[in-house]
Amino acid sequence: MATYLDFEQKIKNIQEDIISAEVRHDEHAVEILKKSLDKEVSKTYKNLSPFQKLQLARHQDRPYALDYINLIMHDKYEIHGDRHFRDDAAIICYLGYIGDEKVMVIGEQKGRGTKNKLKRNFGMPNPEGYRKALRAAKMAEKFNIPLLMLIDTPGAYPGLGAEERNQSEAIARNLLELSELDTQTVSIVIGEGGSGGALAIGVADKLAMMRYSVFSVISPEGCSAILWNDPAKAEAATNAMKITSEDLKELDLIDDVIDEPLIGAHRDRDGAAKAIASYFLNSLQELREISSEERMDARYKKLTSAGAYAE
Repeated sequence: MATYLDFEQKIKNIQEDIISAEVRHDEHAVEILKKSLDKEVSKTYKNLSPFQKLQLARHQDRPYALDYINLIMHDKYEIHGDRHFRDDAAIICYLGYIGDEKVMVIGEQKGRGTKNKLKRNFGMPNPEGYRKALRAAKMAEKFNIPLLMLIDTPGAYPGLGAEERNQSEAIARNLLELSELDTQTVSIVIGEGGSGGALAIGVADKLAMMRYSVFSVISPEGCSAILWNDPAKAEAATNAMKITSEDLKELDLIDDVIDEPLIGAHRDRDGAAKAIASYFLNSLQELREISSEERMDARYKKLTSAGAYAE
């Protein structure tokens, strides 16, 4: 059963009417209702607030990294473990093909259902997850394989064990190593990009966001708890933080906004996967048109310009 948010109720009603009309074989009614659905979708999704986009980014039906990997990759092989401590299921690494291109894909995986969410630690990686990601990235560099990273996490895991195993060092190490990685890299926020947990696989030649994704230094709930001592003011915090793809593109903190289906990736997985694959392949072609030195210089300039301001 599909899950609908509060602002999607009219869409739900029309879609249920379409199903009823199809059962009755009333083709005329189906045609009229589909036109009404298109109008309602356009009206609803073209006027979303930042908080509604946050809800879409966290939607339980929204595709996760593994969903996209299964849709866009073929002849793939999963890489496990960081060769230091253990295999962290919150980070997944696959070597395979997107189209005719050999590629390494690293993603953060949240998991569905209680058992799987616990296995994936709700998409919050431990240090060994980031070290596994770095191991896969260095492997890609060694064999000159382009790298695609899919960001989707509420943040790095803040538990005691993670801190004992140097969570902050693992994230900082990834920031350093990925900034110097000598291969074409593309990073895409597919859902929720939270704090250092997202940055750890967010340093790339191209950083993009899906239309209904968010990228922030802290969750809106955490922000409202700190500023107003009231997590219930998350909506006000979301509006103030400028965490949507359009806001970050306007602030020049990301390179591109990927045009996922207007109705959302949670309603059109195939369309969203096609958009990701197309963006990656087009970006790869652009990056290959410049020399390695030019690419590294452009990456350096982009990283050092983040946070620039004018008085």
